Amino acid sequence: MHARPRLRHPSTILVPALASALIASVFVLAPPGFAADSLLSQGRPATASSSEDSTLAPAKAFDGSGSTRWASVEGNDPEWLRVDLGQSATISRVKLTWEAAYGKAYRIQTSADGSAWTDVYSTTAGDGAVDDLTLSGTGRYVRLYGTARGTAYGYSLYEMEVYGSAGGNPSPTPTVTPTPTPTPTAGGPAVPFGGHTIPYASGMLRPSGGQAALDQKVVDYYKRWKAAFVKQNCGNGWYQIISPDADHPYVAEAQGYGMVIAATMAGADPDAKKIFDGLLKYVLAHPSSITPGLLAAEQDTSCKSVNGGDSATDGDLDVAYGLLLADRQWGSAGTYDYKQLAVKTINAIKSGEVNPTTKLMKLGDWTSSGDQYYWISRTSDWMIDHFRAFRKATGDATWDTVRTNHQNLIASQQATYAASTGLLADFVVNTNTTPKPASGQVLEDPNDGKYWWNACRDPWRIGADAVTSGDAKSLAAARKLNTWIKGKTGGDPSKIAVGYALNGTQISSGSEPAYFAPFAVAAMTDSGSQAWLDALWNKMLNTSFTPTDYFSTSIQLQVMITVTGNHWVP
Repeated sequence: MHARPRLRHPSTILVPALASALIASVFVLAPPGFAADSLLSQGRPATASSSEDSTLAPAKAFDGSGSTRWASVEGNDPEWLRVDLGQSATISRVKLTWEAAYGKAYRIQTSADGSAWTDVYSTTAGDGAVDDLTLSGTGRYVRLYGTARGTAYGYSLYEMEVYGSAGGNPSPTPTVTPTPTPTPTAGGPAVPFGGHTIPYASGMLRPSGGQAALDQKVVDYYKRWKAAFVKQNCGNGWYQIISPDADHPYVAEAQGYGMVIAATMAGADPDAKKIFDGLLKYVLAHPSSITPGLLAAEQDTSCKSVNGGDSATDGDLDVAYGLLLADRQWGSAGTYDYKQLAVKTINAIKSGEVNPTTKLMKLGDWTSSGDQYYWISRTSDWMIDHFRAFRKATGDATWDTVRTNHQNLIASQQATYAASTGLLADFVVNTNTTPKPASGQVLEDPNDGKYWWNACRDPWRIGADAVTSGDAKSLAAARKLNTWIKGKTGGDPSKIAVGYALNGTQISSGSEPAYFAPFAVAAMTDSGSQAWLDALWNKMLNTSFTPTDYFSTSIQLQVMITVTGNHWVP
C-alpha cells in the first residue's frame, strides 16, 4: 500500500480535559383532575403527523422531562403535534419549549372532536427558544400546526404544555412511565447498526443485494479493522486508534474516526460503548495546549502529546460528531455527559478552528491572524453534515453560515478550477480574497494544490451530506465528481489512480481504497450509476489490507457504513 504523507502542521497542541456532568430529569405525573389554570397536557395521549424516529415520539413532548423531545421528519411542511386532554377544557396558555429545530410559522388550534380545528394563535415570526403564549380557546384537543420550519430540519419540542381549566371528571389519565436518559448499563442503543431507522433522502442508491447481507459485509470488515487498529497500549483505561502509516502512532484524526465508528456500530458490537468511552477518556486526557475543549493532534508511542500539543481540525470535527452520536445512542446520564461534552467541543471548534472572518475551517487552533496559514483551508475538513449536526445541537446559527460558506466554496472551486472534473485541491489558499488551489507546497506536499491524500476523502464527505440531507448543493457537487470519475475510468474502479491534477491528469499509479472507496458515496446520488456503485462495492470487498493500512482502511470502513444506509446525522 502507498504510504500517505502525514505532516499535520508545523507544530501541534491540545486542550484541557472537559469535565463530565450528569443531567437529571424531573418527571411529574399529570394531576388526577383539572384545576383552574392547571397543567392539563402532561401525560395525556399524543399523536403527530410524523416522528423522526421511534425515540422522538409525540409523547416525549408531554412527559414533563426537559431532556426528551418530539421531532418531526426533517425537511417537510406542514407538520403537526396533537394532545388529547380527555375532555373539553378552557385553554388559557400554551408553552412551547423548542429544541434547535423550531417553527417559524405555526398555529395553535383547538378542536372538540379532533377533526374540525379552530385557530387560537398564529405567528409567522417564531424564533425558537421558549414561546409562552397567552390565548383563549376551548376544546378537548389542542394542536401545534407548523407551516414553515425555522431551520432545514423538522419541528422539535422538548415540551408542549397546555394550561387552563375544565369541569367534571376527565377521562382517566393514562399511566405514564418516564423514559430516562439511558445509563451506561442500560439496554441497547437507540439507533442500532442495521436498524435503518433514519432514512436517506429519496432516490439514493445502495449496492445490489439484500440489506442484511450488505450490513453483514460491513460488520465483517469492521471486525478486521477493529482487530488491527483498536488498541489499549497505554493503560489508564484508554483506548486508542493506532495509525502506523501516519507521521505519529496516534493522531487526532484517528481518534475521531474511532469515536464515530464505535458509536455507529453500536448494536453490532456489544463492546461499542466500552470502546467509545475508552477513546473519549483518551481524548479528554490529551487536551490542546491552545484551546480548551480540543484534542492534541499527535502522540508518540508512549501516548504523550508531541509537536506542541495543538489541534488538527479534522480530528476535532469527528470527536464532536462522535459525541453527538453517543448522546443519541446511549443518552448522557452515565459516566460521561456526552451532550455537554459535544457542545463544549463544538464551541471550542468555533473559537479555535473557525476563521472568524471567512467562517471557513482553519487548519487547526495553531494558526492565527498574521501568520501565513491563516487564510488556508483543507477541503477534507469541509464536513457539511457535521456542520448541520452542530447547528442542531447548539442552536447556534453561526453553523448555518459555516455550512453555507463551505458549500458555496465547493461550488465555486469546482466551477473555476475543475470544470470538467469537479475535483478539489488538498488546500485552498487566499480564502479572504479570491480562494484558489495552492500553487505548490503550502503545508504538507508539493501536490498540496491537487487532488491528493487529503482531498481523496472529499467525495465521501460531500456525498455523506448529499445522501442524508438531499441538499441540492451537495447533490450537485457529488454528482459532478461521480460523472467525471465514472467516465474517466470507463466504469472500472481499478483504473482510479492515486491522485489527480484538477484537470484529471493522473499523478501516480496504483490502487488505494482511500481513492476509490469515497467515489462510491458520490455514486449513490446518481440514479443511473447502479452498475458503477456495484463495481465500486465489489472492489472494496475484494481489496485486502494489512495492519499498516490504517488510513485507507478507516476511510473504506466509513464509506461502507454510508453506502449501506447506516450513516446518520444526530
